[in-house]
Amino acid sequence: MAKLELTPEQERLARFAKAMGHPTRIAILHFLAQRNECFFGDIHEVLPIAKATVSQHLSELKEAGLIQGTIEPPKVKYCINRENWKLARQMFSQMFEDCCPTKKNSCCS
Repeated sequence: MAKLELTPEQERLARFAKAMGHPTRIAILHFLAQRNECFFGDIHEVLPIAKATVSQHLSELKEAGLIQGTIEPPKVKYCINRENWKLARQMFSQMFEDCCPTKKNSCCS
């Protein structure tokens, strides 16, 4: 049997999944998805965690490309990266379709 090679798409999907792999990050994404943009302080205000922890979660989401931030001294404004969010949705959808074929010998049937 041939060895599988990881594709750039699989690596990117894994990065999206890792960034979304924490409940606080999911909460942040939900919060941002309901707004066009908001400041760090607005996000911190609704989460029961320290500013440094919020910052760390935002960094993970930003590094994965799911959100973007702009500095408007002295504040930082965040929003969903719509282009990458759409890409992540497509990639996850495709993965779930590919991993559960409608073959008789599939564990999904």
